[in-house]
Amino acid sequence: MCHNYYQQAGGEDQVFADEAWLLRENGHDVVQYTRHNDDVDNLSQWQKFRKTMWNHDTVVDIERLIREHQPQIMHCTNTFPLISPSAYHTAQEHGVKVVQSIHNYRLMCPAATLLRDGKVCEDCIGRVIAWPGIVHKCYREDRKATAVLALYQTYHRWRKTWHRDVDRIIALTDFSREKLVAGGLPGNKMSVKRNFVHPDPGLGEGQGDYVLSAGRLSPEKGIDTLIQAWRRQSDLPTLKIIGSGPLEEQVRQAADELPHVEYLGRKPLDEVYNLLGQARCLIVPSVWYEVCPKTILESFAKGTPVIASRLGGMAELIDDERTGLLFEPGDPASLAAAVTKLVADPGRQEIYRSAARAEFETHYTAPMNYQQLIEIYRLALGA
Repeated sequence: MCHNYYQQAGGEDQVFADEAWLLRENGHDVVQYTRHNDDVDNLSQWQKFRKTMWNHDTVVDIERLIREHQPQIMHCTNTFPLISPSAYHTAQEHGVKVVQSIHNYRLMCPAATLLRDGKVCEDCIGRVIAWPGIVHKCYREDRKATAVLALYQTYHRWRKTWHRDVDRIIALTDFSREKLVAGGLPGNKMSVKRNFVHPDPGLGEGQGDYVLSAGRLSPEKGIDTLIQAWRRQSDLPTLKIIGSGPLEEQVRQAADELPHVEYLGRKPLDEVYNLLGQARCLIVPSVWYEVCPKTILESFAKGTPVIASRLGGMAELIDDERTGLLFEPGDPASLAAAVTKLVADPGRQEIYRSAARAEFETHYTAPMNYQQLIEIYRLALGA
């Protein structure tokens, strides 16, 4: 299993750990090969470019691991930037089948989010070169860095890396699969497997007189929409916000100004689960095409309904009027109306809670996910 860790820990890092545990728990031998983006700071611009395009150190490392362990499958979660696609080619040369999970839209969008200036943007999908991304400096607001990333995309598209060197691709939702295929990835090699939650945190009671938002405090997460909803409607229930990120000061200020908003900062997972289980609902107001937010699945596990933007994977995961409610993305009034609709009807809440927990038990447990993962491996092996 291969993974390039991010500088700011996120959902992909957790999925990598979860799937390694899942395989070991079911008797498989798992070797983990990892790099960390902190190492990028020690590289020159030329070294960054070279290692992102084709890292020869990875070739040496993967060849050594294959000689030592003789694996059947190499499953990659993230190879950008330091592992690089050289890992795929090396594994293939030694008869090891390659599976790649895709958790974002980086292979077609320099920003990886299909978002620009707070709005959905698909300008680079299907282009030979992602020149709109270069023009708008979509990667780290740096035109040169964006150009390098666009070159990476173009080179591996020209080389047919994803067609020739990868045996199976995992998309996390049907929605993301459609976008990935539109971006040039081979649909005939693609399977859909969502994330899972383990251990089962258990059903909550939903007795708290508040709603909850939990996650990274950044623009694409719709933090502004969330705060504006509570600014414009003072009779909404108390909003508790968990998380950290670049908009932390904005959230802290809103909590100081608005009596029915509380900022709790970062919390350990057990406290998050406790707060989630007692909440009336979880709110996910993202304005980008979220792929498969684990917070939604965790909320289902606690039996807590979800109110989320009618967008991307969120609209696919939530059964509107059954496991939660959907609202128009970026629209504070629509969000406020959805919250009011849910909390004003205790009977509706109980129905949604039962449906949310049933959704978890049917689709998002570890045993269910293991069966799906092994079937994907069988397809990769041609079994």
